[in-house]
Amino acid sequence: MKSLRRLAYPYLLWIAVFTLAPLLLVAFYAFTAYDASGRLFVTWQGFSRVFSTADTVALNLFSLNSLFGIDLQVPIYVNVFAKSLEIALFSTVICLLLGYPAAWLLAKRAKSRKKNSNLLLFLFVMPMWMNALLRTYAWLALLEPRGIINTFLGFLNIAPIQFLYNDFGIGLGMVYNYLPFMVLPIQSVLVKMSTSVIEAAEDLGANRLQIFWRVILPLSMPGIMSGINMVFMPAMTTFLIPDLLGGGRYLLIGNAIERQFMVSRDMTTGSALSILLLVFVLASMRVLTRYEKESGEGGLLT
Repeated sequence: MKSLRRLAYPYLLWIAVFTLAPLLLVAFYAFTAYDASGRLFVTWQGFSRVFSTADTVALNLFSLNSLFGIDLQVPIYVNVFAKSLEIALFSTVICLLLGYPAAWLLAKRAKSRKKNSNLLLFLFVMPMWMNALLRTYAWLALLEPRGIINTFLGFLNIAPIQFLYNDFGIGLGMVYNYLPFMVLPIQSVLVKMSTSVIEAAEDLGANRLQIFWRVILPLSMPGIMSGINMVFMPAMTTFLIPDLLGGGRYLLIGNAIERQFMVSRDMTTGSALSILLLVFVLASMRVLTRYEKESGEGGLLT
């Protein structure tokens, strides 16, 4: 037993150096600042700046201000967080709608042991081997005003379409980059689902729609919740995709944190934003994992 515990020491050291130490450093910067004389002191000014009402804007969440005429003035960083939440939820829903049928197809071909089943899975995962920066730059070449798609539309006498620097461009980049993280967990659950359960439902007179809604979908919930967790969290915290496909015009929470550290050099406010985002992410993960446990292990039948 002691020898097995010793095997965990390198892992614990890794966690301490590359996880706990950076988190403690961020917490240190969030609650400290330097005065004019260069003296360090404890402060809450980072959090007060985040929720400061000195500069407010209209809340931009799911277009409520334009649809219902709601004019709710909130602090700038609260609006940035709301916009990040909106785009992350939108990307997660689209990934789920596109990913579930893809996972179903991959699982069905894998269970039927067809020759090209592994090839399809390989082709689906292969783009993930490329650097995320290169994948995102590829979309710039495709979607820019003089890019490949708009050039093709020009041959059809169709006016150029503004794909970039808007919600569509950012959402498309997120869906493309994070779709495999939705597909693979669902596929791993569906491929392990026992066919005897479906056969039993058919023997009881259930049609295909009833089998899906009352058998397959509930049993695949652990994979769905894992996929939502793996897509929503990086979509909420990303800064690379909005920075490239948004052209620097979109200020999401990840970009706000980056600019505080790299442009404004305000580590106190940047660290405060990081702490608040971390708390939200951990709370979301707690809710999702709790729901996943309550849903049981029904999808892992053999």
